[in-house]
Amino acid sequence: MEIKVAPSILSADFGRLNEDIATVDEYADVIHVDVMDGHFVPNITIGAPVVKWIKSKKPLHAHLMIENPEKYVEDFAKAGVERIVVHVEACADVAGVVAQVKELGVEIGVSLKPGTQIAEIKDILNELDEVLVMTVEPGFGGQSFMEDMVPKIRELRELGFEGDIGVDGGIDGDTCKVCIEAGANVMGAGSYIFKAEDRVVAIESLRG
Repeated sequence: MEIKVAPSILSADFGRLNEDIATVDEYADVIHVDVMDGHFVPNITIGAPVVKWIKSKKPLHAHLMIENPEKYVEDFAKAGVERIVVHVEACADVAGVVAQVKELGVEIGVSLKPGTQIAEIKDILNELDEVLVMTVEPGFGGQSFMEDMVPKIRELRELGFEGDIGVDGGIDGDTCKVCIEAGANVMGAGSYIFKAEDRVVAIESLRG
């Protein structure tokens, strides 16, 4: 499966966001947009009105680390994202949210916090374009990779899941290898890319 690199704009300079995205756009496969509400996670980032102004030639994937995502998915669809990723822990009815997003004509992913098991989404796997395995606790950039999350990746492939498996948190040129070996194919990385001396070299190192 093709390895995709998804620079996370959480680590970009929000004062010159489009200029920062332009430095990675040609080399990335996806632009990962971290949306935080200060409730589901303790940090606050951006919402759909800002996402609408992001300029990229690559697909935007909005990772909604927010409560009640069903209230906002339509706004993000209208803002031009290709894929919306919601947290199973934030959904009272995750299957309902998945159906809602699909009706909007947008791809759907579900993300799992470190303490959440694959069993929580087993019944909806065939509806998903992506499962995003959090390899840190969501909410802040620059955290250390949790290697004990890797078995979740293997479990997904063993269950026959053929969609994208993304990893998010502490991903670098070393930790990406164990994730790829286990079956992940979307490498989400923020500080490793945006704080690198050479962002292009950092991106290419994430292809394993």
